Amino acid sequence: AAGTAYATHGEPLVPIYVFYSMFGFQRTGDAFWAAADQMTRGFIIGATAGRTTLTGEGLQHADGHSPILASTNPAVLTYDPAYGYEIGHIIRDGLERMYGKHSDGGPAGSDGDRNLMYYLTVYNEPISQPAEPENLDVNGVLKGIYRLSESSTEGPKAQILASGVSVPWALEAQKVLAQDWGVSADVWSVTSWNELRRDGLAAEEHAFLNPGE
Repeated sequence: AAGTAYATHGEPLVPIYVFYSMFGFQRTGDAFWAAADQMTRGFIIGATAGRTTLTGEGLQHADGHSPILASTNPAVLTYDPAYGYEIGHIIRDGLERMYGKHSDGGPAGSDGDRNLMYYLTVYNEPISQPAEPENLDVNGVLKGIYRLSESSTEGPKAQILASGVSVPWALEAQKVLAQDWGVSADVWSVTSWNELRRDGLAAEEHAFLNPGE
């Protein structure tokens, strides 16, 4: 009701629906499909994601596949951010795309559709929240990936891709590889595997349909 108020009542509202991620697309996915059919706009937040803290309440609470299920819904943009500043840019992008007066769909969209729902997984792991890096690749955050930490170590080069709660572990791995193995590893925060996949599929389709380009 809140997500369609922009049309049914001429009064834009911004719903933010927070739930255990396990009880989202796994349990109430049909409701999200119905919401998409009604051109709902808003944010859905899968909290305590990642199978890291709720196992004690029973295996049914162990999340881990809701982003994959979310990828099946074309009206849903799925993000798995690691840090608060990433969430801030994603939320702002969502507000601009769904409700902005001059929105054309934003950098993450392919067709300019404003009738979207943003699904963000968030965690309750105790990690340090860093300040936003200087010269942050905001477009990368929105498209699905950006380089978080570039290694200056001399040696064989490697790339570490991680998302959500695993990013701090990736940064720790970067240090271990440099100190113990002489490997220069860059760390990339993957804010959305789903959007990267969609972007890749769209590029592949375009290339197939336009072989001369």
